[in-house]
Amino acid sequence: MDITLVPGNSLITATPEEGRHLAIKMARLVIRATQPDDAVRGKLRDVYANSASDLIQVGQVVALEFATIAVANNYWRG
Repeated sequence: MDITLVPGNSLITATPEEGRHLAIKMARLVIRATQPDDAVRGKLRDVYANSASDLIQVGQVVALEFATIAVANNYWRG
């Protein structure tokens, strides 16, 4: 399986909003790389979608990705 984990091979975005979208996409790609079977991911989706602690963990992963993107963008240059 060949998954591009950094879309466009760049963390540079024009705005923080674009950076946030990139962070979400990157987090989703990590999940896909970790569990490449679509059917298994589909079965698990209902489990984490109904778990407050799992959803909080998803938010933490996105926040980490966003922090990395923000640093790469020098916090969206002045």
